[in-house]
Amino acid sequence: MPEKIIESCNIKRLEILDEKGNIDESLMPPLSDEQIKKMYELLVLSRAFDRRALNLQREGRLGTYASILGQEASQIGSAFALEKSDWIFPSFREMGVYITMGYPLHMMYQYWSGDERGVKGPDGLNIFPVCVPVGTQIPHAVGAAMGVKYKKDKKAVIAYFGDGGTSEGDFHEGMNFAGVFKLPVVFICQNNHWAISVPREKQTASKTFAQKAFAYGFEGLQVDGNDIFAVYRATKAAVDRAKNGDGPTFIECVTYRMSDHTTSDDALRYRPKEEVEAWKAKDPILRLKLFLEKKGLWNEKYQKEIDEKSKAVIDEAVKMEEKIERPSPKDMFEFTYEKMTQRQMRQIKDA
Repeated sequence: MPEKIIESCNIKRLEILDEKGNIDESLMPPLSDEQIKKMYELLVLSRAFDRRALNLQREGRLGTYASILGQEASQIGSAFALEKSDWIFPSFREMGVYITMGYPLHMMYQYWSGDERGVKGPDGLNIFPVCVPVGTQIPHAVGAAMGVKYKKDKKAVIAYFGDGGTSEGDFHEGMNFAGVFKLPVVFICQNNHWAISVPREKQTASKTFAQKAFAYGFEGLQVDGNDIFAVYRATKAAVDRAKNGDGPTFIECVTYRMSDHTTSDDALRYRPKEEVEAWKAKDPILRLKLFLEKKGLWNEKYQKEIDEKSKAVIDEAVKMEEKIERPSPKDMFEFTYEKMTQRQMRQIKDA
């Protein structure tokens, strides 16, 4: 009998906004001028938040911090497509998602200062705490998606992770489970090219990360992660599919980590300067600014206004965070379990 091809896959890449601020009109999502300006203002605020966090860390006022520099469009473009009722499972580098969803800024600074109370989600937001262990939030998201399906809620579940997370067993288990049960979950991989010091080419032999979805029976696509319109369009379509009962989607956002992995890392030891410089020209904020300028929606006065507003908002957030009474060391004993164990009760006496 002759050999037969029984299956094949094609991976699409979506691009709408180029580095010069030009768009493909046929692919442009239906966004008003006010919505696009809101996107830009969120990009600016997120970068200002990030810059202040780095400064605070260097001053000893925050702990180790993971910068989002260069990845803002992947985060804000995707979060802009979500509703507050959707469930969000972040990793440790999604500050732009938190900001877009309206999470209190002072609470994020509170978390990065070492106070876990900063990730006690406020009412009205279904966003889970920062997840530092790589990939462990993916099965959690899939479990939540199973719950959403059982309850027949009109909600989507979104799991964020980096390219390094795709090498974890949690990723493959979560993807397989989501595919088998056709769950309402959107997997968003921020492919920033580096898993700490491990480059993308040593992370996988696949030509794309998006094609991994094919093995689990659902759609995967790649987008220019520095193109906020492409990210938004892809995420909105995936969220709509999830809510309509059409199952999961994997979105690979190709972006770049322009900063160190965290403030305890030195990327100069393993990453060529030429690579970083090449990606600076692809800055997601710069390209949206050029688009706005061409449409007559940006000028120096507008930029000054949003810069000053962002600074004022962040100044107030820092003041609020630093006024919060520090937690008691006993909290780590009292809030680990519903009731303290015998061992904890002995230890707390010596605390």
